[in-house]
Amino acid sequence: MLVLNNFKNIMNNKTENWQERTILQIGEENIKKLNTSHVLVAGLGGVGSYTVEMLCRTGVGELTIIDFDTIHPSNKNRQLHALNSTIGRKKTEVVSERLMDINPDLKLHVIDEYLKDDKIPEILNKQYDYIVDAIDTLSPKIYLIYNALKKNLPIVSSMGAGGKYDPSLIRISDISDSYNCPLARILRKRLHKLGIRSGFKVVFSPEEISEKSTILIKDEPNKRSIVGSISYMTAIFGCFCAYEAVSYLLKNTNSKLLNNS
Repeated sequence: MLVLNNFKNIMNNKTENWQERTILQIGEENIKKLNTSHVLVAGLGGVGSYTVEMLCRTGVGELTIIDFDTIHPSNKNRQLHALNSTIGRKKTEVVSERLMDINPDLKLHVIDEYLKDDKIPEILNKQYDYIVDAIDTLSPKIYLIYNALKKNLPIVSSMGAGGKYDPSLIRISDISDSYNCPLARILRKRLHKLGIRSGFKVVFSPEEISEKSTILIKDEPNKRSIVGSISYMTAIFGCFCAYEAVSYLLKNTNSKLLNNS
């Protein structure tokens, strides 16, 4: 009854707080923690577009987003920002508009360029409280993780959502405990050569990928194949990444909530 009365008081307040439902869930002190946190999200595709919007709606007060691509018709089946009205526009531009429309007080930094390996250390010179890797190209993905770990920056990396169908199989683990995911296998192999075998979280699914869902492509500099995808899988991968980021940001102030979640 006390919680209900408090909620009624909030609802009756003339200066209604758009974060009131989140405050009921995690408390005002934790909202303040999120409001003063800075998260970098690299990649605004099917996973990253959901991750960054969930972080914004949860109350993260400062975000840096990175992508260089434009929205294509083929993005509509899985990417949050992909609409008929946005086709051809820059992903960073459309995502920025959405985020600022959700929270006009958001501190938003936009990097609208391809994330080249030699650019990554420069980008990571800023102070981030957490990093989300939602990149779908192998080389920048590896070097973002590598450089983040060198700087002791906490990071979660999304593995392949393509070709997966069953959301109940999605899980979060250390990279060393991932299995039956082609992208995770390649990532582990490349990172081993750089001296990294563990130390960061990944979102992955061990579900088998059907050969029928994959086609080989030519004349694409950054991709050798296209894997089929379905809307809810990339969205849930993105939500899992957002959950891992929020959990990390709150762990020192809200251990009771996280232990009960």
